[in-house]
Amino acid sequence: MNSALHAFLLVLAAIFPVVNPPGSALVFLGLTRGTTPEIRRILAWRVARNSFIVLVCSLLLGAVVLQFYGISIPILRVAGGFIVAVSGWKLLNEGSHKELEPSASEVSAGNPLDQAFYPLTLPLTTGPGTIAVVISLGLSKGSYADPTEEIMFVAACLLGVTAIAMSIYFAFAYADRVQRLLGAGGTDIAVRLSAFILFCLGVQILWSGGSELLRAVLLDAPPPVAPTVLR
Repeated sequence: MNSALHAFLLVLAAIFPVVNPPGSALVFLGLTRGTTPEIRRILAWRVARNSFIVLVCSLLLGAVVLQFYGISIPILRVAGGFIVAVSGWKLLNEGSHKELEPSASEVSAGNPLDQAFYPLTLPLTTGPGTIAVVISLGLSKGSYADPTEEIMFVAACLLGVTAIAMSIYFAFAYADRVQRLLGAGGTDIAVRLSAFILFCLGVQILWSGGSELLRAVLLDAPPPVAPTVLR
């Protein structure tokens, strides 16, 4: 039970700061500006559901998928960090004034729901940084010699992922109340600050993956050859 509790707290401590539901909620609010609260809550539920599926698949199957395609975790971090940084930079310039831009003939209540998976779930909520962290946690289950302990570890991780998904739903579903509390100006400032943090997080993920790739190149490089002195 102690190891299960440790695994549960480890998942929360590792994933929650990367997902950052309260900060991501303001970004979510900026990207869904112009939608009704009902549509926003439906989107919040779908994002939470999609995030849960992404996290569970990354936990149980992530390592297998990466090995099948020959993709290393540093490469995943570099590609994902670039996507997250670009998304943060775009939202940083737009602030909370981003609006949906369908033409008059395409306006319908269901159009915003098309954003539930991309970009709201991936990469903005459970992006490559989160996936890389969860895959790393999934690799830890192989360190248990006792099958019972491994099952307890996986169950604790699934419980932690469920808690993360619930926090995503509540933070996103009631982000409009934060908007009313902050006002238009305060919301715009908060969205831009969250977007800047998102941009910095993308750069950090990119730097982390790039550093690992550079370290691997330097370690695999042949030793320098001493210059020959001509006499």
